[in-house]
Order: sequence, then C-alpha cells, then structure tokens
Amino acid sequence: MKLYEHQPECICLFQGDLKPDMAEVAPYLIHLQIDTQFTNWVIEKGWGNHWGIFALSRGELRDMRKHFRRFLTVHTSEGKPMRFRYYDPRVMRRFLPACNTEDLAALFNQVDYYLLEDEDAGVMLSFHAESGALKQEKFKLNGAQGFPQK
Repeated sequence: MKLYEHQPECICLFQGDLKPDMAEVAPYLIHLQIDTQFTNWVIEKGWGNHWGIFALSRGELRDMRKHFRRFLTVHTSEGKPMRFRYYDPRVMRRFLPACNTEDLAALFNQVDYYLLEDEDAGVMLSFHAESGALKQEKFKLNGAQGFPQK
C-alpha cells in the first residue's frame, strides 16, 4: 500500500485496530504536500477513480479527524445507524447542493474548500460556503486523467 511506502502524515477515520483487509479500504485523512511523489501519485492514479475528496483547510490533522468523524454515521428515519460515504466524490457532489444552512456550517466548520472530481473527470468541482450559502465552481482540467500533468 502506497500509504505505508511513502508515510505521509495520515490518520484513519475509523477508530481502533483494524484488520488488514479493512485497513486497506478504510477512509484515511491524509495531509498532502504540494509536489511530492505521493501527492502526485494520488492525483495521477486516483483522480477520476473516486478515491476521495480534497479538503483545503488550515486545521491540524487531529482536529480535522475529529471534524470528519462526525459525519461517518447517519441515522435512518427509524433511527438505524448507517455509514455515510461522504468521502466518495460521487456522493459528496450530490450531497453538498442538498444541504441546508446548518448542514453547510457544520461541513465547512474546519474546511475552506472541498475539491472533487465531477462525473466528467476532466472537470474539477470546487465548493465553499459563503454567507450561509453553497458556492460551486467548475474548472476544466488538462492531462491524462483530467488533472494537470507536469
């Protein structure tokens, strides 16, 4: 697993010791640094393949973990807990526009921008909250997977 090979600053969103097969597919919060081998690998291999979302924040990793863990479980109308895969760009790009002001305040509490792939991997979606409203921009990208290449 590249995460272990490159050892970027990261933390699993799930608590406790995970079995190896679960650890491999669990959601991780990773501090990506600009223009590193690992960051470039994530963008080149993951963009367009629904690997995750990008959150721009000035927060510390541990604080960000606490923030994102709050959204891992949702409850059905019957009160049954379910996993919420908000970290899947296919989910997040549909969820954010449906949020009310209170939801947006919670989601953007520690986050300045969410960046994620559109259905067309050649387009990046940028979301931010402004005066309680969601603002969305689309950026056309270049390169093999849609993301700019060196």
